[in-house]
Amino acid sequence: MSTIERNKLFWASCLALLVTALSFGIRAGIMNKLGTNFDLSTKQLGVITGAAFWGFPLAIVVGGFIVDIIGMKKLLVMAFVLHLAGILLTVFATGYWTLFISTLLIGIANGTVEAACNPLVASLFTDNKTTRLNHFHLWFPGGIVIGTLLVLLLNYVNIGWQVQVAVMIIPTLIYGYLFSTLKFPVTERVASGYSTADMYKATFLSPLFIFMFICMFGTAVTELFTGQWIDVLLKNVTSNAILILTLTSGVMVIGRAFAGPIVHRFSPQGVLLMSSIVAAIGLYLLGTLTGNAVFFAALIFGVGVCYFWPTMIGFVAENIPKSGALGLNMIGGAGMFAVSVYSIFMGKYYDDLVVKHLPAGSKVSGEALETAKSLAGPEVLRLTLIIPIVLIIAFTLLNFYMRGQKKEEPIIAVKASL
Repeated sequence: MSTIERNKLFWASCLALLVTALSFGIRAGIMNKLGTNFDLSTKQLGVITGAAFWGFPLAIVVGGFIVDIIGMKKLLVMAFVLHLAGILLTVFATGYWTLFISTLLIGIANGTVEAACNPLVASLFTDNKTTRLNHFHLWFPGGIVIGTLLVLLLNYVNIGWQVQVAVMIIPTLIYGYLFSTLKFPVTERVASGYSTADMYKATFLSPLFIFMFICMFGTAVTELFTGQWIDVLLKNVTSNAILILTLTSGVMVIGRAFAGPIVHRFSPQGVLLMSSIVAAIGLYLLGTLTGNAVFFAALIFGVGVCYFWPTMIGFVAENIPKSGALGLNMIGGAGMFAVSVYSIFMGKYYDDLVVKHLPAGSKVSGEALETAKSLAGPEVLRLTLIIPIVLIIAFTLLNFYMRGQKKEEPIIAVKASL
């Protein structure tokens, strides 16, 4: 319909995802300052950081169940309010609890953005879902690059962390204004006439959906666990470990920007298979190489993981359209939940490895501890390598299966919501 301004809705969605990414990048850059300013322990900082990861899957799954009932517009206005409240509460934080609550609010807002924007993009571009979802999701690594560089720049000119956080208010206000004034379409599932019962059946009883749901555990852990933990795991291997995340994210931005011809040439399932192979090679190199050679490994790894998240969502949108917004959000929620659980187990495993590599029966010196950490980090990466290897097998089977399947035709018409 002419009243649906697709491009404005798409760019407003990109701004909302940019705020999500900035919240990760900026908060990661100011964590040490928060710990010092508010006298917080490492455990307390860990709980604060974890609040975002638990709020995200909670919001995205709940959003998947209610988005067709209340509409995408109301969900995104809710995300705007939560983002604004979380940012302001962080700026005026007084200690542990205000930081915890503000991070939880931002995490819920981030999940709400994904819960509404994934089905929104799929509904706006029914004939080109996977490519457009890749274009949309390039703003997540893009925002991380912008956020980390912004923190470095503002730190260099001695501007406080409160101002760094407050910068996020600008894109938040813009996307909030746009979403509140634009007319929204109904979701593709509603436009198609598929019933709610069809959606639940396609989501919870479809063998193909269940297979992709399980695979999302692996693709999300491979991408996000490695990215979030890279500074911890490799800081004793290279002096610029945090720049590895910036490099990887930069590669992901470029890769997702040029996703169109790659997806059309190889199909979503073909892209997932190739991504798994390259990600496995990159992860192996990250766990093996040292010094500046690690940056080459990061480049390969970034190419491998850049298509994982949006292409998984795009595959479900294209091949299981009856699952609707619920299906897309269950996939996203599965990914973030898997990362949070895996991080807990690997955190303990990393600590155990550090203890194992310490010299037995001798006094622990700073040098001995650094050596132990430099051995433990790559070992965690090598264990994680098992996941993309399993994905190679899984996506090979998926490619064989999809050769015999006929994809359902997209719904071209974009219908306005009431």
